[in-house]
Amino acid sequence: MIIDPKTLSQQEAYKLLIGSVVPRPIAFVSTRHPNGILNLAPYSFFTVGASMPPTLIFCPTRRSADGSKKDTLINIEQTGEYVINVVSESFVKEMNQTSAEVAPGVDEFELSGLTPAPSVTVRAPRVAESPVSFECKLKTLVPVGNDGPGGGTVVIGEVQMIHVSDPIISNFRLDLHQIRPVGRLAGNFYCRVTDLFEIPRP
Repeated sequence: MIIDPKTLSQQEAYKLLIGSVVPRPIAFVSTRHPNGILNLAPYSFFTVGASMPPTLIFCPTRRSADGSKKDTLINIEQTGEYVINVVSESFVKEMNQTSAEVAPGVDEFELSGLTPAPSVTVRAPRVAESPVSFECKLKTLVPVGNDGPGGGTVVIGEVQMIHVSDPIISNFRLDLHQIRPVGRLAGNFYCRVTDLFEIPRP
């Protein structure tokens, strides 16, 4: 089958992309609105941009229902800061709770029962249950795609501080068996990092 993307609806294109680009790491992003309300939401369009300075990239897409911006992006636009938390299997159900479409002003920390912990360089809290958290300050925003459903904004942020749980790190190498990270697939499916294999680089 050969598919011309110009013939697809937004939902059809979305299904093909998220079913093909797998597994995807999850950026569990915590922000604070200028009025103090906390926000917490997962995003699976997420990767590393650079290591010096450490730079992370994620892309919140617009709401499929009405094409509006999500609270995470609005808060980052207004404050320029946020925290990206790594998701472990131990709190994946709580993370899933925060993906619900709720009214602005709802605190997803309270909704999920996860614990906000103080950050050092940004006002947004980190997730205490997360084994690794990156305090970030916004470098730049890059709009991509449409202004409506299916469009997004690439958020490029420079890491200001890194929080790592002591038992999982040795000589700057992290133990995946202890982190137990969770990846995103399509639909309601996730994956675990449990089957590791090694191939020496040529």
